[in-house]
Amino acid sequence: MQKPELLAPAGDLEKLKMAIIYGADAVYLGGEQFGLRKASKNFTEDEIKEGVDFAHEKDKKVYITMNIIPHNEDLIGLEEYSKKLYDMGVDGVIVSDPGIFSVINRTVPELPIHLSTQASVTNYETVMFWYNLGIRRIVLARELSLNEIEEIIKKAPKDLEIETFVHGAMCISYSGRCLLSNYMVGRDANRGDCAHPCRWKYYLMEEKRPGEYFPIVEGDKGTFIFNSKDLCMIEYIPDLVKAGIKSFKIEGRVKSSYYVATVVRSYRMAIDEYFKDPDNYTFDESWIDEIKKASYRDFTTGFYFGKPTEEDQVYTSSSYIRKYDFVGLVLDYDEDTKLATIEQRNRMFVGDEIEVFGPGRKHFTQIIEKMWDEEGNEIDVAPHPQQIIKMKMDNKVNKWDIIRKSIEG
Repeated sequence: MQKPELLAPAGDLEKLKMAIIYGADAVYLGGEQFGLRKASKNFTEDEIKEGVDFAHEKDKKVYITMNIIPHNEDLIGLEEYSKKLYDMGVDGVIVSDPGIFSVINRTVPELPIHLSTQASVTNYETVMFWYNLGIRRIVLARELSLNEIEEIIKKAPKDLEIETFVHGAMCISYSGRCLLSNYMVGRDANRGDCAHPCRWKYYLMEEKRPGEYFPIVEGDKGTFIFNSKDLCMIEYIPDLVKAGIKSFKIEGRVKSSYYVATVVRSYRMAIDEYFKDPDNYTFDESWIDEIKKASYRDFTTGFYFGKPTEEDQVYTSSSYIRKYDFVGLVLDYDEDTKLATIEQRNRMFVGDEIEVFGPGRKHFTQIIEKMWDEEGNEIDVAPHPQQIIKMKMDNKVNKWDIIRKSIEG
């Protein structure tokens, strides 16, 4: 069996670096045009180059999203941008539109093109249509069962790679092709500007009673009839591997770097543990417990094991569950003094219990006994965003290790 690629989202340079440090084999990101995530910071051309160089130094890959459904004006500058990406050494671009595919293919034919989930590929005949045009990786529609995916892979050419989403927010519309946002607030989801109306609270109105709203009550706060649970397939790594999926994709370019590190770390440990000894593999519940220490909604397996039911929706709230704060990022560590240099991300106090974790290893817990500011003054609290402090650590830590704190008391 071939170990699948673990593909992580990168909303900015820090998230890119965090994803790779914490175990991603590749990242996907958007530039300032042609991508579907205006809400993320996205990358300037200089940042793309820096990200590609960082990834390639560690033998990892970078894919660029160019998966909008374009209007005429959206095609302006496409050839020039494609050439720049190729010259930067990106490992592939992700497209959904045949026009964008055609322009890139004739402009830089050596640049690998992946077909986005936005193309809604749900059967092997469509797979072969794109394969015959030169596509060698397809991100399947999210609305497929594992059995359907396995059948597609068996019938597809051996040099075609299949990528599927394994974790993250689910879209209520077919493979993300949503018109609600554009209709309701004039923000076109298919051009990267989704307002997420599927997460809003709705009421019922009868046609002949305009303005008279009937509540759809699931609880005291009403109901959220389009609000899906988040996809989580970490418990089913063996099934995904055996089906022949080549790339496991995590959603979340607008999520925090803490979220990216936490989720990638758990999937990395699960995949690696499975490949150590597939016949005697046992799922470790701590992996999903760790994921739940980042913000999350309740989890679902989406369409993998059958069509979703009412059990796969969250009717009471569209909010995330958040039990921990990301409070610090380790910048340096002195083994002689056991002092860590830390960049503060949320307030922490002397006396707080914190958890410290890094790539591929268990976390440890300690009490903050003393902290010092950059001038060496002892402090009781680190209140300032990105304040640089020093803290004594009970165990050795490394650059990029993360410090978190429970917010549940």
